[in-house]
Amino acid sequence: MDISFTGRELDVMAVLWQRGSGTVAEVRDALDDDLAYTTVLTVLRTLEEKGYVTHTAEGKAHRYVPAVTQRAAGGSALSRVLNKIFDGSTELLLTQLVSDRKLDPDELRRLRNLLDERLTVRKRRS
Repeated sequence: MDISFTGRELDVMAVLWQRGSGTVAEVRDALDDDLAYTTVLTVLRTLEEKGYVTHTAEGKAHRYVPAVTQRAAGGSALSRVLNKIFDGSTELLLTQLVSDRKLDPDELRRLRNLLDERLTVRKRRS
């Protein structure tokens, strides 16, 4: 499933992923931008139309819940970036990630361990 968000939709989804659910008012209060209630409602309805959130009635309000996981959305976004910006090269993507960020030695070791684990798994399958 190709999952794609606008910037505003991603802001709203981030709140829902962090909190697990939210009413329009709760999402609005958690956003960094001062948006109108109707704007947040419109974004949530659009996300629901796209199948990215669902809702249940909670009194007069609706409680919105993510229908896609943060991991699934991240994977979809990363695939688009990988293919469109790095021409499908995971090596170029990884090089960009580790070159442009100030990673401390512990983070670099953890990344190396992840790569080593991946190599070990591949060797076992071969």
